[in-house]
Amino acid sequence: MQIYGTEIQSRLLLGTAQYPSPAILLQAIEASETDIVTVSLRRETADGSGRGFFAELQKSNCRILPNTAGCHTAQEAITTAQMARDVFETNWIKLEVIGHSDTLQPDVFELVKAATELAADGFQVFPYTTDDLVVGEKLIDAGCEVLMPWGAPIGSGQGLRNPDALRAMRAHFVDVPLIVDAGIGRPSDAAMAMELGMDAVLLNTAVAKAGNPVDMAAAMAMAIKAGQLGYQADPMEPRDMAVPSTPILGMAVLA
Repeated sequence: MQIYGTEIQSRLLLGTAQYPSPAILLQAIEASETDIVTVSLRRETADGSGRGFFAELQKSNCRILPNTAGCHTAQEAITTAQMARDVFETNWIKLEVIGHSDTLQPDVFELVKAATELAADGFQVFPYTTDDLVVGEKLIDAGCEVLMPWGAPIGSGQGLRNPDALRAMRAHFVDVPLIVDAGIGRPSDAAMAMELGMDAVLLNTAVAKAGNPVDMAAAMAMAIKAGQLGYQADPMEPRDMAVPSTPILGMAVLA
């Protein structure tokens, strides 16, 4: 998978918040086999007081994808992205502009506005968005080369609320990398996302809040590989009626 011209081996992107300890976080990263970890600028403060955390993450040899978590306006997100570029020395930015405090649903109007300005400023934007086709088109027009539709509200662990909408996105954005972001609770959710044809999954809470984060990270990695392989294997279509898997020809005739 290529994103912004960069070859990505793992289809799992992992968040770095809410882990019991930095040591468990690093173990989970290793178990997940991820290439990319997301970090909030608030964890790695602009004044350098969070350098220890950044230094720990660098041990993982993963690429850092800063995010604008907690921003509610385009201007907040733009300012945060600019600060993140200085701190993490990357043009990659996971763009979050929250519009609803209870569901953490993105404000798609402010999202498109921020994406437009950031792309024009040389950022390579990973937008956390809804599963709306029109919004997706506007983000592509703004300069985004990847879309990150939600599966369900952030941190909810509800799985994929609207698989049909994600399936429609796959059909519409044939050549655009699609990464499901938010809502994944169990490995089966991640496998289902990949079976729908998504290119990757980004998750955090499902691993960080598991009873055993390291084992859950490994389980998610295996589920994502299985889902992708299943999608590529062209699964059969569901049928309304039963069809015997064993031919009836040659059965014994009992008089």
